Amino acid sequence: MPRPSSSHSTGLGLPHDAAEASLLGRLWRPDRGGPALVAVRDGEVVDVSAHAPTMAALLDHPDRLHIARSAPGQALGPAQALLDEALAAPPEAGRPRWLAPCDLQAVKACGVTFAVSLLERVIEAQAGGDAARAHALRERLRETLGGDLSAIRPGSAAAQRLKADFVARGAWSPYLEVGLGPDAEVFTKAQPMSAVGFGAAVGLHPDSQWNNPEPEVVLAVNGRGEVVGATLGNDVNLRDIEGRSALLLGKAKDNNGSCAIGPFIRLFDDRFALDTVRQAEVSLRIEGAEDGFMLHGVSRMQEISRDPLELVAQACGPHHQYPDGFMLFLGTMFSPIQDRGAAGAGFTHRLGDVVTIASPALGALVNTVQRSDAIPPWTYGVGALLAHLQGRAR
Repeated sequence: MPRPSSSHSTGLGLPHDAAEASLLGRLWRPDRGGPALVAVRDGEVVDVSAHAPTMAALLDHPDRLHIARSAPGQALGPAQALLDEALAAPPEAGRPRWLAPCDLQAVKACGVTFAVSLLERVIEAQAGGDAARAHALRERLRETLGGDLSAIRPGSAAAQRLKADFVARGAWSPYLEVGLGPDAEVFTKAQPMSAVGFGAAVGLHPDSQWNNPEPEVVLAVNGRGEVVGATLGNDVNLRDIEGRSALLLGKAKDNNGSCAIGPFIRLFDDRFALDTVRQAEVSLRIEGAEDGFMLHGVSRMQEISRDPLELVAQACGPHHQYPDGFMLFLGTMFSPIQDRGAAGAGFTHRLGDVVTIASPALGALVNTVQRSDAIPPWTYGVGALLAHLQGRAR
């Protein structure tokens, strides 16, 4: 399996201020035959599994910051060395590997939370999933609509007028309703335990010919509905499948390896808070393994249309509870249109692409791109975790 190039294969993963950060993650321990809950302290990975059975329980724990910072545990080695090893080729058999830092939590996602991505979703729907048609539609929409959509607040009178203008111009799409109306798009991205972590391959459905990564901030919400931290995520996006019909969202979004999260959940504390997330910039780098292609992008959380807490409130509350908590992708303003190959064809992944999603306070999430039917199948679910915990307790 292609791995990250040697020029970018070390020094990735940790936040810029890792020495001050309260970091929690999950690491597969071959010597234990299962996952471990870990913290990072003074550059070392420490197994803190003795203090909570699952990450869901740990995020519910009133002393989660104390556990992350100073609870006793087994040292497993330098964090950066373990991260670098995850990007080495080939990975050593029997060595620890990074998992997504969530376990029992539902994995939810919000779409169309940035104005620029709203336009791209309208274009996808108008193009019927055809990348070639999308180029002409994109130019026509920009000419006829113009203006800065980022100042429009969803659900406002101005948003309703803009929606009516879209409809009058024959540009109706169900994405307009969630992008401009009062209700956000909140969907289930992946099943508990199915997301992959740092260094793993992400998967493209074999039917897809037009796709891209979506670099996002992911909030960690505990079982009481409290936002307790944040991490990074890649919501692998199949533009052709979803563009054919919004009713194909499940096929477009929930496939083997279609969700990557990590490397760590950074807990909110006196150094890192929700306001840090509101000001975050999430960068993206895509490196082609064979064609030398390079793409850089950025998603600025300041340009989000709905506040993160509003999105959390739309996902949970008296109308919907998550007793094990949930991870919430906040959406992205990144919609790549840079041509890769033929003029006007736009961007799509090629197998072997290396995707690096980074933000200074959250570190970097690195994954390679393969087909969902060619990467290791998802076999370790909630039942396997319960069996592991039962065996550990004996």
